[in-house]
Amino acid sequence: MLWCRVGSVPGLPALLWVMLAASSAVAVPATREAADAEFGRQPSWSMPTRDDVRGRLLAWLDAVAAARPDAAEAVAAVRSAWPVEPAEDDRRDLLDQVMDSFARVDERCAAAQRIQAIAPGLEWLDDPATDPFQRAAVRLWLGRECVRRDRFDDGLFLLDGLDLATAVDPAALLFHLAACQHWLLKADQAVESLDRLLERSGEIPIRYERVARLLRADIAALEDESLDHIARRMRDITRRLDLGRAGPKTLAVQDGVIESLDKMIKAIEQQQQQQSQSSGGAGGAGRGGSGTPMDDSRIAGGKGPGEVTKRDIGDSDGWGKLPPHKREEALQQIGREFPAHYREAIEQYFKRLASGEEKK
Repeated sequence: MLWCRVGSVPGLPALLWVMLAASSAVAVPATREAADAEFGRQPSWSMPTRDDVRGRLLAWLDAVAAARPDAAEAVAAVRSAWPVEPAEDDRRDLLDQVMDSFARVDERCAAAQRIQAIAPGLEWLDDPATDPFQRAAVRLWLGRECVRRDRFDDGLFLLDGLDLATAVDPAALLFHLAACQHWLLKADQAVESLDRLLERSGEIPIRYERVARLLRADIAALEDESLDHIARRMRDITRRLDLGRAGPKTLAVQDGVIESLDKMIKAIEQQQQQQSQSSGGAGGAGRGGSGTPMDDSRIAGGKGPGEVTKRDIGDSDGWGKLPPHKREEALQQIGREFPAHYREAIEQYFKRLASGEEKK
């Protein structure tokens, strides 16, 4: 089944998800480097064989036949679909085969195949009377289908807590669990799931391995509260709304995005303010002052002696007078940068200078 939204995991090319959806479940050849050599430790989980799964399914069928004599015909039909030696061209997904077998005997499983998310009617999965093998396999199948439909919240609910030791397809369990954790930005959990999956990088399907490595590199490099982190949460809000989910969880994600944006804006404003103060202080220091004007006209109250360095300005006639063209240039500059009455005051000053009214 193709993914409903190609490229649904942020940061991954769409082609990878097409490859993941379209590839068969054929495992990587045994000649590939083993995971224990790569990670320096023994894998913490194992891949069940078809014979292992077949034995557990037949045991379940025996229990059904004993409890429901009316299902004898359906049980026999399912048994015939699980020969000791499968056909050479049989490349069906093992989990799909198990789910189809359940559906042929148990109408509840047939109904579960028709739903697209967690819905009323699945309460029997939590019933202690339900066979553990059936319960775990159905939850895994439903969780995988939820991920394929971008229902990562439902997928995480269904997959989280399943036992790798009893899973029909533990590689699918780890991969789709990590996909949910990656999308929902549960970085530490996603890295842990991906690391466990890659423990058997020489045995899991190659599509799982390649995408898992990209997912791990992507989530490990993501910084909390970064712009990328915020953008992904906004994308998750869009996904939720597209699914018609505008409830408390979506509102909580929205509130978190707004809070993060507020923090980012405040941090940028503080940084700009610090830069402005720093540049103002540097400019004031360069001019010999503090860089900040006095807030009112008053005696500054400085502690200095009040003396200035005396300079020889000469006693030649014409001190303080500008040549006419320089004076006109200064007046034009003043007219451009200051109100009109400034120009008038400066003109009067120059006139007094010319007439000798202003004393040196």
